[in-house]
Amino acid sequence: MTPPLVIAHRGASGYHPEHTRKAYLTAIEQGADAIEPDLVISRDGVLVIRHENEISGTTDVASRPEFAHLLTTKVVDGEELTGWFTEDFTWAELSTLRCIERVPQLRPQNALENGEYAMLRFIDLLEIADQAPRKLTLVVEIKHPTYFAQQGFAFEDLIAQDLFLAGWHLNDSRIFIESFEKSVVMRCKDKGVGARHVYIMDFGYTAFDEVQWALSEGVPSISNLDELSNAGLDIFAEKLDGVALAWSLLMGRDSTLDVEQGRRIVESAHQRGLTVWVWSLRIENVFLPEEFRTDGAEHEPGKWEEFFALLWSLGVDGVFSDFPDLAVRTRP
Repeated sequence: MTPPLVIAHRGASGYHPEHTRKAYLTAIEQGADAIEPDLVISRDGVLVIRHENEISGTTDVASRPEFAHLLTTKVVDGEELTGWFTEDFTWAELSTLRCIERVPQLRPQNALENGEYAMLRFIDLLEIADQAPRKLTLVVEIKHPTYFAQQGFAFEDLIAQDLFLAGWHLNDSRIFIESFEKSVVMRCKDKGVGARHVYIMDFGYTAFDEVQWALSEGVPSISNLDELSNAGLDIFAEKLDGVALAWSLLMGRDSTLDVEQGRRIVESAHQRGLTVWVWSLRIENVFLPEEFRTDGAEHEPGKWEEFFALLWSLGVDGVFSDFPDLAVRTRP
């Protein structure tokens, strides 16, 4: 596969509710090189495709009286959340739920499809990839691995199991593994699960496994921004294949955009043999830096073409986009 890649962020989630079969099939039709599923786990150990393990914002669970007793409050990665969690449901129960649009106020056209699509398992997406008209890469994001390990689940083993059941090699070239926690990415790499291994990083964020390790060692934790130093990139190059960076890590935020900072980071990573992906390319005003917004409402398109072109100009190896057709259109 020749970069730069267009990776469909949760499928074509700008056009259909995220992580649905329709969103994935649309992304394939629009020319995406890869699609990105997020993995969480059911009570009986099934890999389920959802953005988070708390599912009230992306399914109709809150309106289902048969599951009212499963409403609960938990602490996930240090954050207290109240809702319904995949690890409290069997897959048979989850399969009865229907997907809804996560941000209906921004994408009302997607909300018109609420209730039309069932949830998917990872093994269902492997079947979709097998049936694709061309080679399709799956950029598999592992969600909350430390939390799920505390529940007795190991993502690396469950992914390996599904790949085996679907007839895929563990290191199939179509499988890339990524997570906001690099420890699980390394466990996958050590077990030969996935062809490439990528660390996701965000502005103003410290990985939960890093926080836990720092607490146990009695030392300060290191933010993602601090990890992007030359010394940090040296360490990444020894253990990983690439990084997936929030665009704000490359150029700061809003009126402080520093494009040259982004070029330096990309060049430094490339000098060390690391690929660099950037996320996420969206068109709505609310998701764009201030200087690329219009006077329209937050859900209306801003100057997205200029912003997409700017991100491509940094020399990145791929982008995640909710609108894969538009990322393909602007790709250099």
